[in-house]
Amino acid sequence: MAVRSGEDEDVAGPGAVGSDGSLGPEVLETVLLDTARESGACVTAVYLLPPDEAVLLLAVLGGVPWEISMPWARVALKESSPVSDAVRERRLLWVSGQEELARRYPRLALVVPYRFTLAAAPITTGTDTWGGLVLHWPASHPPRLSSRQRKAITGACHRLGLLLRRAADDGHPVCPGGEPVMLPPLRARIAGPAEAQAAVDFAERLPGGCCSLDVDGRITFVSTKAADLLGADLPDLLGAKPWEALRWLDDPTTEDSYRAAMFSREPVSFIALRPPNRWLSFSLVPDASGISVRIAPTHSSHAHAQVTASPPPPPRPPSPATPGRATTLYHLMHLAATLTEAVGVRDVVDQVAEQVLPAFGAAALAVMTAEEGRLQIIGYRGYTPELMRHFDAAPLTSDTPAVRALTSGVPAFFATFADLKRAYPPAVLQDDMAAWAFLPLITSGRPVGSLVLAYEQPHPFVSEERAVLISTAGLIAQAMDRARLYDTKHQLAHNLQSGLLPHTLPHVTGLDVAARYLPATRGMDIGGDFYDLIRLDTTTAAAAIGDVQGHNVNAAALMGQVRTAVHATAGAPPNEVLARTNRLLTDLDPDLFTSCLYVHLDLAARTACLATAGHPPPLLRHPDGRTEALHLPPGLLLGIDPEAAYASTEIPLPPGSVLALYTDGLVEAPGTDIDDAVDDLAHVLARTEPVGPRGMNAVADTLIQHARRSAPRSDDIALLLIHPDRR
Repeated sequence: MAVRSGEDEDVAGPGAVGSDGSLGPEVLETVLLDTARESGACVTAVYLLPPDEAVLLLAVLGGVPWEISMPWARVALKESSPVSDAVRERRLLWVSGQEELARRYPRLALVVPYRFTLAAAPITTGTDTWGGLVLHWPASHPPRLSSRQRKAITGACHRLGLLLRRAADDGHPVCPGGEPVMLPPLRARIAGPAEAQAAVDFAERLPGGCCSLDVDGRITFVSTKAADLLGADLPDLLGAKPWEALRWLDDPTTEDSYRAAMFSREPVSFIALRPPNRWLSFSLVPDASGISVRIAPTHSSHAHAQVTASPPPPPRPPSPATPGRATTLYHLMHLAATLTEAVGVRDVVDQVAEQVLPAFGAAALAVMTAEEGRLQIIGYRGYTPELMRHFDAAPLTSDTPAVRALTSGVPAFFATFADLKRAYPPAVLQDDMAAWAFLPLITSGRPVGSLVLAYEQPHPFVSEERAVLISTAGLIAQAMDRARLYDTKHQLAHNLQSGLLPHTLPHVTGLDVAARYLPATRGMDIGGDFYDLIRLDTTTAAAAIGDVQGHNVNAAALMGQVRTAVHATAGAPPNEVLARTNRLLTDLDPDLFTSCLYVHLDLAARTACLATAGHPPPLLRHPDGRTEALHLPPGLLLGIDPEAAYASTEIPLPPGSVLALYTDGLVEAPGTDIDDAVDDLAHVLARTEPVGPRGMNAVADTLIQHARRSAPRSDDIALLLIHPDRR
């Protein structure tokens, strides 16, 4: 692999290309390491934006462990977070500290209650958006970015954008993997053998004990005195995380102190009790390469608490795959925060899959509900589609643990397949797993579904873990119940709006037409966007497009009335059609305003006559490919003034031209100038030739894809394309 800095970076050398022709995020490493050095950032992350999904995927990470960043491996563009806001608004975003983080991003501040500063910036080239760059600095960073740091950030985004664009142009797009590529730590110097031995000797002479943790929290060095104080052998400590090797350190305080040191890059101290009654103080001093820990005996107000004569033996240390309690609480806190914002069942399932698996160390899960007397799998992770199809639609009369958990509301835990076989003798091992938890999702005293967690190794479910699992299931059940109500309401609203839009466009000889309607992003109600094509006679037709203010049932109902009014007056001059429709709306007094564009098409004369009521300018693509926005004489929105007048404008519409009518959802996005967006859309239309078997449908798809890629949309989109053919 070879990547050079500057304008002439090679995308990748031999061997960097995957079997599908894609490149790994490793090609971005050099740029990111340079950026960390130039900016002084202690944490570096790059998110990539897939072309077919409105979600940012964590591709490269440096400075913090992957485990800590796992809850943010996928960030939806519509979410409120620093990186999604920066990408969506195409601007550098700066968060100066914990107070500002809590004010602007309360959910993130709840999950990461540590002192640090951060910047997020979009990675773009021209109108293309490739992803986002996130940098963290210690809590001691000044409240503003320096000019040098801003230059380093903008330069890094420029270089990353060039790399990503060139890779895509060469047919080898950079694609994130299942886990991010981890950057090597920045080290001030590399010690030779003599210096390393001198450092060991120095550590052994210090009072108390000391050890060193790498960026992932694993012990890379421990002094003899430290091992004695911890009551463990050196081989058991090296390579392990403290809270994994020492069960008595598996406490939220320990791991929380470690996370605080990693995020803030500030010294952190805490006290822990080594059973039965020895108190130790731990001082953590972090830098870019890891954390130095000083360990010393200490006294505590709890040190003289009564100790039983025969203290219980310490529990068995967990297996390396089992997360500590702090890790579990960390993921569950994030799950609780994200579920409050989940609106549909799909959102709930995605959040559960992202958070529950790492929280409990499970390898797979499935979420099920009951539909018409059968078990329906509505989401899964870690299982194959073939296996899920085998279990889907099982009758609720079948005697299986998943069905029994759903119908009885009683959870079941099986530490091994032998345990499962004893409870269900007909059971056959089909998922290659070794342990399972079947959890009912109960809300208001009734089960709404069930959750299955599967583990690759035998897994004894201790009582504490069972309690947490059951509580988690209750949290998921409440979110699922809310989501199902939302989905039902959303579907009813969608059906209402679909019934008010034309199911098919009439056939008009000499015209090739295409229409698209896309509802707003999830979480919005239905809107009032509409389009229509009306056949008047053999050589004339009318077209209309409009947008009723608001996103609710009232807007959809008014949209139906506007369409009816336009139909009733179609054939009259465009200015008269709008004037009559306006008088009708003001008489109705709906307290909602409507933009509308009406076009009269004369195919024999090859002309179009247009009038607008506050609607975005249509685009006209001439037969030679030249495309322009038609800035018509402005007219007042419908429903404001019953005496408003409108002007008609006639233009040539020869065969081979394309007239594009659209609503503002196609061009409006946060942080984007509307005129620039219209110009960008015109450029895309100019480059799209309306030829081939799909004709205008292909052109419509291209314009919609452009809008989706440019930025996430918060409004409905309606699009109507009119193309007089050359036949």
